[in-house]
Amino acid sequence: MLPGVRVLDVKKLPDERGFFAELMRSDWSEFLGGDVIAQTNLSYSYPGMIRAWHQHLRGQVDYFAILQGSMKICAYDDDPSSPTKGQLDEVVASGERLQLVRIPGHYWHGTKTVSSEPSLTVYMVSKMYDAKNPDEGRRPWNDATIIDPRLKAPFDWNRAPHK
Repeated sequence: MLPGVRVLDVKKLPDERGFFAELMRSDWSEFLGGDVIAQTNLSYSYPGMIRAWHQHLRGQVDYFAILQGSMKICAYDDDPSSPTKGQLDEVVASGERLQLVRIPGHYWHGTKTVSSEPSLTVYMVSKMYDAKNPDEGRRPWNDATIIDPRLKAPFDWNRAPHK
């Protein structure tokens, strides 16, 4: 995985009422790596919805937890001075298996709902959103300069996973 990208299985504690899970704890220092959560957001996406590509250059880190449906989360390093330039990470997270996915904001990143049902995502960020001065660089979802290193071709959000 790209440096700083991490996935943490979240422990579900089921009982006769349903289940309970700790989604984020400030004492998960190894996972947080010094980050402090400044804001928590909720996102609902219809099947097939792609939300990509964007990045944060002022130090924001994103933490995704998919509560319903399934979502592909990707991160891409295009920093010319990085030893991982050209690396692309893909994680498929699902409400069936609770996980936290950490994406450092300097990577270009995005998501696609890959389930036949909408996805419901809680995501936490280490910096508060400033609507007057947003920390968001943007690229089109189908930007041909983001290369899939396995195929040596532009990354295709709609490519079948088994091909």
